[in-house]
Amino acid sequence: MHTSLVVLGGGPGGYAAAFLAADKGLDVTLVEAEPRLGGTCLLRGCIPSKALLHVARVIGEVDELRRDWGIEYPAPQITLDKIRARKEKVIANLTRGLAGLAKQRKVRVIQARGVLDDSTTLRLEGDHESIPSGGRLTFDHLILATGSEPILPPVFDVGSDRIMNSTGALELAEIPRRLLVIGGGYIGLEMGAVYAGLGSEVSVVELTDGLLPGADRDLVRPLHKHLNRLFGERIFLKTKVGSLGIRGEQVEVAFEGPAKYGVDLYDRVLVSVGRRPNSRGIGLENTQVEVDERGFVVCDRQFRTADPHILAIGDLAGEPMLAHKATHEGRIAVDAVRGKPVEFDKIAIPAIVFTDPEVAWTGVTEGQAHHEGRAVEVVSYPWAASGRAQALGRTEGLTKWIVDAQTQRVLGCGLVGAGAGELIAEAVLAIEMGCEIGDISETIHPHPTLSETIMNAAEVFFGTATEIYKPRR
Repeated sequence: MHTSLVVLGGGPGGYAAAFLAADKGLDVTLVEAEPRLGGTCLLRGCIPSKALLHVARVIGEVDELRRDWGIEYPAPQITLDKIRARKEKVIANLTRGLAGLAKQRKVRVIQARGVLDDSTTLRLEGDHESIPSGGRLTFDHLILATGSEPILPPVFDVGSDRIMNSTGALELAEIPRRLLVIGGGYIGLEMGAVYAGLGSEVSVVELTDGLLPGADRDLVRPLHKHLNRLFGERIFLKTKVGSLGIRGEQVEVAFEGPAKYGVDLYDRVLVSVGRRPNSRGIGLENTQVEVDERGFVVCDRQFRTADPHILAIGDLAGEPMLAHKATHEGRIAVDAVRGKPVEFDKIAIPAIVFTDPEVAWTGVTEGQAHHEGRAVEVVSYPWAASGRAQALGRTEGLTKWIVDAQTQRVLGCGLVGAGAGELIAEAVLAIEMGCEIGDISETIHPHPTLSETIMNAAEVFFGTATEIYKPRR
């Protein structure tokens, strides 16, 4: 069986590439080992985690009404089976939609594990009826979109389901009385917030001196303060987990660090220390594709690899490992296959942590600007001055701009606060369009909204913000 284009992997990058290629008239075959399209993001990542974070957020809002607004409700009764069923319904609805779109576009979907025999032949492993006779698929071009998987260091792999990765945590086998999250990155914090909202006593241990390494500290501080309340002051920084062991129905954890030292017992442990690309076991050694020391496929700005027949996108092609980045890369790769003069030249890729409060940033961070020695001005607007934030009782937020000191072009933006992830898109557009900070300050924003803080922070640059007195020096 021969096809013009094969896409190996049915996640956000893979199905976006396959659908666009079909829209442009190519003969497309999508090979996916899972029985459903969607990849990690939809099946066991972005979507189910956000569904569960919604549950935790609403529980938190009810607690806020009790605490601050004098409104009483009975304590929530949690039926875990119904929560799991609702989560699975969300996934099922979206995967059915993808299957229907593939059929409408006449994208041939094969359920199989694909392994490259050479630069133009894919061996299809499995027994699904969609696999063609002979189990081989030849192609003119192939887009690799195999994604990534959670890292489980060997020292933590003790053969027990009480030690979970993000996939296991999303299964919600139980609500443990005590849960330890190893890793203070976005996945660990999001899942920790879910379990804390459902009633677990959550602790977080992080090897570095702060949560969310790489994010600006002024954005992390309000989140850290909130999580300290949610987790009961059980965030252990600059602390290492030396070993894990099973002791009856619990996990014995050995801590080494100034924040916590010695041994403690937990009902479950979530290991969230990063992800690695799925570049092993797919036959890349049988092609000219090159892989770097971290397992990422080496490719150019059109996502072409060293093999003229093969391109790579998404988590496999390098950091940041984000679904929306993979989707955009998939579209560029398809246009490259079609001979279009395209390349990946984005300067603002948004990153969002869907905790409560949310943290979002794009473009150049303040820390990055200082590290690179850039001449920038940083201006920020506290949400305590926002009427909308006061009405919502969410005054912990902050909006900031990183501005080129000479040209006044906006280089980066960061937000922390309720719904920050919904606000960051305006900043992405402004940075990509080369806007100056004056363009932002002179754009009328609706009142009263949190989106006003985007404009208000820009007004701080000129010393003209109405709700705060901060003259320009």
